[in-house]
Amino acid sequence: MHKTLSSVRSFSFMALLFLPLVLILFVPSTNAGSWPPSPGYYPSSKFRSMSFYKGYRNLWGPGHQSTDNNGITIWLDRTSGSGFKSVKPFRSGYFGTSIKLQPGYTAGVITAFYLSNSEAHPGYHDEVDIEFLGTTFGKPYTLQTNVYIRGSGDGRIIGREMKFHLWFDPTNNFHHYAILWSPKEIIFFVDDVPIRRYPRKSVATFPLRPMWVYGSIWDASSWATEDGKYKVDYRYQPFIGKFNNFKASGCTAYAPRRCHPVSASPFRSGGLSRQQNNAMHWVQSHYLVYNYCKDYKRDHSLTPECWR
Repeated sequence: MHKTLSSVRSFSFMALLFLPLVLILFVPSTNAGSWPPSPGYYPSSKFRSMSFYKGYRNLWGPGHQSTDNNGITIWLDRTSGSGFKSVKPFRSGYFGTSIKLQPGYTAGVITAFYLSNSEAHPGYHDEVDIEFLGTTFGKPYTLQTNVYIRGSGDGRIIGREMKFHLWFDPTNNFHHYAILWSPKEIIFFVDDVPIRRYPRKSVATFPLRPMWVYGSIWDASSWATEDGKYKVDYRYQPFIGKFNNFKASGCTAYAPRRCHPVSASPFRSGGLSRQQNNAMHWVQSHYLVYNYCKDYKRDHSLTPECWR
């Protein structure tokens, strides 16, 4: 009897010991399916990283940035924001950087990485944007992708916005964001996962003039967060954006015409592989929160690419 009681106690102890493991193995995860499938190809690994000063210079707000050999930290406070610009203009290429955003209340704040020729063509410029729209406590950042063509955005605002939430918290760690721009397409990437492809359907709806690469942080209280409902609150300043792991590879504006545009897929001719397309469609079905082509309040005669 004593031996039997001892065995029961031993079995009970062992059962309690293994119960947490059983629960871990068999209780379904609430985050199951929240990460996109593998794209199967990782373009950021194909292009060499460079230090900040090898490819960029300060553009504005020099007192609101701090650089090291590899990266830059820029910030916004009540007195100023900050921005930087590539040394060279490009007519195509792969442009990427790793960014870490500020947590907490960041409403009204824009942290951006983008291509533009606004200084060369004021009032008549092209632009390709990755913009992080600041947020309020407890709500996720919105990543806005946008394309402006020849002045649309200067007075005649014809944006081509697609907005996403992310499958991770962009304030916890650095993540890689990139733009592939070639004469036939623009593709936006997050950690090598394509989230949007904007193909060239006509000369009128595609940027073809050389552009520089920019990064900035600034006050966009009038529209950035819930259409301007929430403004920048400088009690939470400074608002900080950290950039490193810069990549800029392609045809500069000074390269010979025979310079071949780079690709961000296994195919030298560009486009996306089937696996990359599957990953992109998964992201768009799970994390896309706004598509300008599906906004029926807009005049789509100004964006004919939506129905071609």
